[in-house]
Amino acid sequence: MDLDSYLSQSEIKELGLKSVGRDVKISKRAVFYSPECIAIGAHVRIDDFAFLSGGNGIKIGDYVHIAGYSALYGKFGIEIGDYVNISSRVSIYSTSDDYSGEFMTGPLVEAQYIHDIGKKIYIGSHVIIGTGSVLLPGAILHQGVAVGAMSLVKGELLEFKMYAGIPVRYIKERRKDMLKFALEGGGKRLIIKLNSRYESVIKSSYPPKYRIVF
Repeated sequence: MDLDSYLSQSEIKELGLKSVGRDVKISKRAVFYSPECIAIGAHVRIDDFAFLSGGNGIKIGDYVHIAGYSALYGKFGIEIGDYVNISSRVSIYSTSDDYSGEFMTGPLVEAQYIHDIGKKIYIGSHVIIGTGSVLLPGAILHQGVAVGAMSLVKGELLEFKMYAGIPVRYIKERRKDMLKFALEGGGKRLIIKLNSRYESVIKSSYPPKYRIVF
């Protein structure tokens, strides 16, 4: 992307985000709803036509790339760790209509006649999600998960494993070399700060000489 395609620092400030770190690049063509509910870390890039709806809160860590045409629906909350790559046209839904037929559907119907099904989505650090994939409410992608293109994710995916398919199925183990590179100077500070939800994974992944903050 051309540098002129990004918002200036003053324009980013005018978005009214809950918080934003340094070295953040946001396309002028990206769309934000309820920006006051969206927190963005440092070294983040959000590309053309990405759509983020803050809802109950979207929290984005450091070194995260959200590619073009991706959509994040945060009505019930979305939390994203560090070093996460979300490829183009990925859709992340923390909410869904009720398909049972017991209620009406759609945003134009009065609230008393619809039933939202929703649950917060967690995406751990060092996760990569392939193009065209869909995450459904309640999806949990633990640290190091890789999701292949055009996949459907629901439920919990275990750390450092590769998945693909509709719905996703386990493919094989994923290497952990990226952890070493991050600590050796791939950009991340030597004090590792991640959500305590992944405490057991973190302690088993990082060498003891590095202090871990939860």
